Amino acid sequence: MEMNDEIRIEAPRSRVYEALNDPAILKECIPGCEELTQHSDTELEAKVVLKIGPVKARFGGNVTLDKTNAPERYSLAGEGSGGVAGFAKGGADVDLEEDGDATVLRYTATADIGGKIAQLGSRLINSTANRLAGQFFKRFKDEVERESVSVDSSA
Repeated sequence: MEMNDEIRIEAPRSRVYEALNDPAILKECIPGCEELTQHSDTELEAKVVLKIGPVKARFGGNVTLDKTNAPERYSLAGEGSGGVAGFAKGGADVDLEEDGDATVLRYTATADIGGKIAQLGSRLINSTANRLAGQFFKRFKDEVERESVSVDSSA
């Protein structure tokens, strides 16, 4: 499955990029995230609880960041296991384009799942994936804009 969208964030690109690399911000924004541990500049480990239809599972997995084209572009790849519920793996490419004092964030994400959750049907899985991506980016936008306002007002 593939998802893509764009959002406008009222913050400079450097701040948006910095937030994409901040484990505390990411943990707050990832739906169901219980734990996010940074092992290196490019490696994270996550524990996430998700409910997809009737299946609720705790996933543990690793995420690798590719910062080669920073701060204009950011990529990540990850995979996780939810035990008997199945597995998920995927990635995302994020482009950050300056637009005055704001940043337009465009993303293309791919995901592949298997196991019990894959049996739920593609419509349910696609709608859940889109909902979760939407929740993440709304939370991310709100968090970055809130922090940018507090930084601006304290200057």
